[in-house]
Amino acid sequence: MVNNPVLEKLPKHLYQLIIEQPYNQYTWQDHAVWRFVMRQNVDFLKDKAHQAYLEGLRKTGISIEQIPDIDTMNQILAKIGWAAVTVDGFIPPAAFMEFQAYNVLVIAADIRPFDQIEYTPAPDIIHEAAGHAPIISDPEYAEYLRYFGEIGSKAFSSAADFALYESIRYLSILKADPHTPLADIEAAERDLEQKEAELGLPSEMALIRNLHWWTVEYGLVGSLDDPKIYGAGLLSSIGESAGAMSDKVKKLPYNIDAVYYNFDITKPQPQLFVTPDFAHLTKVLDEFASRMALRKGGIEGIFKAIESGNTATLVYSSGLQVSGTFTDYLMHQNQAVYVKSQGGTSLSYKGKELDGHGKDTQSDGFGSPIGRIKDAIKPPRFLTDQDLAELGIVAGKACAFEFESGIKLKGVLQKTVRREGNLLLLSFSDCRVTYQDQLLFDPSWGQYDMAIGESVVSAYSGPADPDAFGLEYAVPKEKTHKIQYTESQKQLHKQYGLVREVREGKQPQSVLKQVWQFLQMAKYEDWLLPLEMLEIISGDVSQSEFEAELRVYLSGLEQKPMLKNLIKRGLKLIS
Repeated sequence: MVNNPVLEKLPKHLYQLIIEQPYNQYTWQDHAVWRFVMRQNVDFLKDKAHQAYLEGLRKTGISIEQIPDIDTMNQILAKIGWAAVTVDGFIPPAAFMEFQAYNVLVIAADIRPFDQIEYTPAPDIIHEAAGHAPIISDPEYAEYLRYFGEIGSKAFSSAADFALYESIRYLSILKADPHTPLADIEAAERDLEQKEAELGLPSEMALIRNLHWWTVEYGLVGSLDDPKIYGAGLLSSIGESAGAMSDKVKKLPYNIDAVYYNFDITKPQPQLFVTPDFAHLTKVLDEFASRMALRKGGIEGIFKAIESGNTATLVYSSGLQVSGTFTDYLMHQNQAVYVKSQGGTSLSYKGKELDGHGKDTQSDGFGSPIGRIKDAIKPPRFLTDQDLAELGIVAGKACAFEFESGIKLKGVLQKTVRREGNLLLLSFSDCRVTYQDQLLFDPSWGQYDMAIGESVVSAYSGPADPDAFGLEYAVPKEKTHKIQYTESQKQLHKQYGLVREVREGKQPQSVLKQVWQFLQMAKYEDWLLPLEMLEIISGDVSQSEFEAELRVYLSGLEQKPMLKNLIKRGLKLIS
């Protein structure tokens, strides 16, 4: 993570999800898998992907020949205002979105195993680097991606959402490991089905993830009759990119209704959505955002904050941001007039925690009225010291006043907090707050900080100032399985390295026959290594006999249904 100023802006809590790219652990077979997929993709996608794809590979430092190095990528991405980090498989959706909001691509460090070249159920470096990175070279799409992260990271999740995420992550880890017993996979699939059945009404995060899936991951752009690919899931999957262009996959015009189409991350998609252009993506996202508590606020936003059961932020009309775990509220004439949090709560303005108002100050929770003060001619945020004095609220003196809702306060004003002309906070000592026969605050509880605002204008997931609040994402306990190779497999991987050296002119072509002898003696049914050797010698008259041997061998393997398309595509590229 060097030579890229974008990374310097990342908040601290995101760093705990970043891992070092295990570049030296990639085998020569891994590099061959990368090269095969990339060569296939470029050949197939050159006239089927959005025009930004091919140029984007160059602009984002994606090499066709070998797995990209994250530090090199960052040096190149910095030129277009982006960066990249490596992580272990799936990370929490909110964290993934937040990285995007900071113009940072999240790249799964592992690469798909040899037997999952066409499609992998888990995120891998082919999907993330070769899929996501190239299209961000288009400025309009790059801004959509950033904006999506900004909106999506504020969406409310539920406990059921997180349980589903963990189930999906676990299943993807098992499926990506070629040594996983079938019984374990089947058990994980049953668990996932149960978690999906227990979801109930979809949360904001569940719905916006659908939009993310059908655009960023599996989106098509252009006309229904002649769409182009821009979604990373398609750009990185030989099998699905070909299938997506067939009549077997239904093409639907992209609109807000896409939020109601769920997806199965472990299977090819039955339908895809086509946006006329990238500007339309932002239009639909804005339409969805207008339905979110982020923009609606009010009692609906308070409900969602409470239902989430996690840290949330309520924004008063004054601009004051109250962040904590909200548990209760009071209603008056169908309006929320008081809201309460439990445990550590912080007060912020424009994403910056107010001095002296962190979680330590409000360690037992926070409760405050919402609404206008009775007999005040202005909304409370616009009240000057003179206006307050006319209401009997003067610093250092006892006062008593009532809100239009009927909430009453008695106490001694100690401090006022203003920002940019708006009154945000009044602090009282010896304070009692009541509503009808309910005691909301007692003098023995200490200083009372009262939020100012006639309404809650926004509500969203997470704290306003994450670093000051001490936000931490739970690092997944189960790590992606590292494939344990046998000594025989390690010897095979070395042969891939020798073939690469021949291609790069570091070894003579005579080495290829030694590799071929190794394959025959070891009796591997490896198809990619012979393809790589055939690519090097094809058309060389002096190697015609060797070429014929390789072609006969590959023709035999081509009879196997699982290998037919792979070998066929490989031979097509060579010819």
